[in-house]
Amino acid sequence: MSMDAGGTEGQPQVAELESVALACRRAIVSMVHKAGAGHPGGSLSAIDMLVALYCTRLRVRSEEPDWPDRDRFIMSKGHASPGMYSILSHSGFFEAEELDSFRKLGSICQGHVDSGWTPGVDFSAGSLGMGLSFGIGCAFAARLDASKRTVFVMLGDGELQEGQVWEAAMSAAHHELNNLKVFVDRNRIQNDDFVDKQMRMFDVPAKWAAFGWAVREIDGHDMTEVLEAIQWMDGVDTGPAVVIAHTVKGKGVSFMEDNPSFHGAAPSDEQLEQAMEELQ
Repeated sequence: MSMDAGGTEGQPQVAELESVALACRRAIVSMVHKAGAGHPGGSLSAIDMLVALYCTRLRVRSEEPDWPDRDRFIMSKGHASPGMYSILSHSGFFEAEELDSFRKLGSICQGHVDSGWTPGVDFSAGSLGMGLSFGIGCAFAARLDASKRTVFVMLGDGELQEGQVWEAAMSAAHHELNNLKVFVDRNRIQNDDFVDKQMRMFDVPAKWAAFGWAVREIDGHDMTEVLEAIQWMDGVDTGPAVVIAHTVKGKGVSFMEDNPSFHGAAPSDEQLEQAMEELQ
């Protein structure tokens, strides 16, 4: 896929995007099952946003992944790699067969996203909390280059417990980085349990607003709302913008939905069969 400019002309309609997201959900569940490990829950909660971004907005070139003036997408919650790989494959960055090698030694589809291994990945993830800081660096670089490229970052809500996120948020607002856009995947579950049981986040939108960001809340599984949110972010030109996307962990697979057990677990053979039936 090559998308050198934003805009809406000739772009996929909502029903087509929803169909792509469904196919990506099947790929996510399948690759995690085949590997016997991985993080399906947070990939399924994020995939609608990833599909909307990659299919309608990001200026990228699959045939030239390192194109200097491309937009940047930073998957800070890097364990949601199955979601990233599914949309990158759909977008033409690599063949779908590569998904079968997920989490295998030497595969381009490592357990966490890694820019050294995977075409189209701009950030190597590990410990949570660092993606927004990296995104700020990318946004500054674009400003210094007098480039119109935009930097998008996706954060998990459990990740917001990291103090570095808020230092970065304060810095971005101070420097009025209007080319920095953030999605928060607010699925309310982190590695060990529900976020509110681990450490309550209280009023997340108010926190971002207090740090000087433009804020919008959406249903992260309503494709129309996601598309409108992307347009809204593009229209914010006074500083950074954040979309708080209310999502369901494991969205689309009944036994994974709102289930902390599937933050980082593979489905059994029987569960795979059920999931694939539900994702028709």
